[in-house]
Amino acid sequence: MIIQNAKNLGEQFGELGRLVGEVWSTSFFGVSVGTLILAVSIIVLSLLVRGFFTRHVLRILSRLASKTKTEFDDHLFAAIAPPFKLLPLIVGLFFAVQILGLSGNAQIFGANVMRSLIAYAIFWALVRTVEPVFHLMSPLESALSPAIMDWTKKAAKALFAFIGGAAILEIWGIEVGPMLAGLGIFGVAVALGAQDLFKNLIAGLLILAERRFNPGEWIKVDGVVEGTAEKINFRSTQIRRFDKSIVHVPNALLSDNSLTNFSRMTHRRIYWKIGLVYGSTTAQLRAVQRGVLEYIQTHDAFAQPPEVSTFVHIDSFNDSSIDLMIYCFTKTTNWGEWLEIKEDFVCAVKDIVADAGSDFAFPSRTIYVEQTGEIGGITG
Repeated sequence: MIIQNAKNLGEQFGELGRLVGEVWSTSFFGVSVGTLILAVSIIVLSLLVRGFFTRHVLRILSRLASKTKTEFDDHLFAAIAPPFKLLPLIVGLFFAVQILGLSGNAQIFGANVMRSLIAYAIFWALVRTVEPVFHLMSPLESALSPAIMDWTKKAAKALFAFIGGAAILEIWGIEVGPMLAGLGIFGVAVALGAQDLFKNLIAGLLILAERRFNPGEWIKVDGVVEGTAEKINFRSTQIRRFDKSIVHVPNALLSDNSLTNFSRMTHRRIYWKIGLVYGSTTAQLRAVQRGVLEYIQTHDAFAQPPEVSTFVHIDSFNDSSIDLMIYCFTKTTNWGEWLEIKEDFVCAVKDIVADAGSDFAFPSRTIYVEQTGEIGGITG
């Protein structure tokens, strides 16, 4: 009896094994369940390997790059690290597709997916490599300008992104050449409606070519904006006003209008007209004039001729004063330092006027009343 029960139990386990084998071999869209589970397991394993690869392998490579004398390899490694993380996933997908043994359209689809991932990783790496390459080319900024380098960098990134997108489209059988040719007529219509866009783009190129200003410089366009230029984009320039607000000004306004670049001043000017009272004698006027001129000529903060023009002259008769004109330049162009120099100069001029025995005039009016006769009373 026991032997019979054991035999029956063995037959039942055999039947169970047969059922498991049938399920394992069951076809799902032409692929057995067992093969599909194995392919999915390989993809999951590749994701796990990717985590290990990111935490350990890339960290070791980063340390090796940091030990070199140059910083270029550090920037380059930091740029290509994110695309490099796709490598384990690409390898896992490749073996998963091979195990599935696809055929026909499924095989073509799988191959295209693999090629697209590889192309995406390559061109993503190229786009990110632009940054360290241009960092290496930073000495060229002295010959060109930071804005031109920034525009060239953006154009290089856009070019690699376009070529990468075109390559992926070609992989899927979409020809880019005829597509671009077909866009020609459409492009004419778009160009007519986007004249301002192209106008600002050309204006931006002219600004860069003429080197009107660079990011970080203080500029002023009368009636438009005044502030510090931060970024010259393809269509507009980002300017931070002195109240710290951001203004995006179309490049055409900065190209077509007169623009003052205060950051390129060689000196800062002081131009005053000081009114002295009419009661001042000629000797007093001359003493003030000589004292102010001597202060400018002996003070280290002021630039001297022939580098700049310096004038201190008794200039004109005003309504309430005799005016002394002061025209000079400081060596510094820093606004804060210039204000301090002006403050000391104001105090010095006041002392010079007081020492000369003169005084400052202020607007005044004298009324003369002429008495022509007495007015008699009226008697009744």
